[in-house]
Amino acid sequence: MLAGIVEEGHHDPRDRSPRAEDAESLGPVQLRAWLQTYPNEEAGIDERWIREHRGSSATEEGIAQWREFIVAAKQRPDLLFCRVVRSGTEIVGFLCGRRDDMVVLGPMYLLDEAQGNGVGGRMMSEFLAWAGSAPMRLWVTEYNERAVQFYERYGFKATGEREIWRGRLPNVRMIRDSTSSDDLG
Repeated sequence: MLAGIVEEGHHDPRDRSPRAEDAESLGPVQLRAWLQTYPNEEAGIDERWIREHRGSSATEEGIAQWREFIVAAKQRPDLLFCRVVRSGTEIVGFLCGRRDDMVVLGPMYLLDEAQGNGVGGRMMSEFLAWAGSAPMRLWVTEYNERAVQFYERYGFKATGEREIWRGRLPNVRMIRDSTSSDDLG
């Protein structure tokens, strides 16, 4: 079983704020989550398309971008949020976000083997505590019903705004206003 998220400074190696060296795992975990979640024949999204459009997250350049984000999040925890979830020593999921004019949630990914244990809810609770009462937004893939329902449980609502990412992936915007209850879940 996966443990809950712990605050920086605790000694649980399974879940915590990522270190710079964790960047080497985040891109591959992101790609693996995409391969598990997004294939959709109707949308024309298969393994080849995913590797073409998301494979860069696991390249040297993608890893460098993750490392830069992790370092920036450590320097500016008021503006950038990132937590990883581990099973043993392996990263099996993460949730990141940032503050702009409102709080932006994402990316958030959990590998299939990390789902259904409450880990996503614990990460979301920690994220909501970080975000406070600020209004929030995210994009979610329209046919990823499990994710849409997960976000709805935490007070996010679809706005009707849509985008087709890279000409194929149908995403919908969800928002959580500042009046949503902080203790949902």
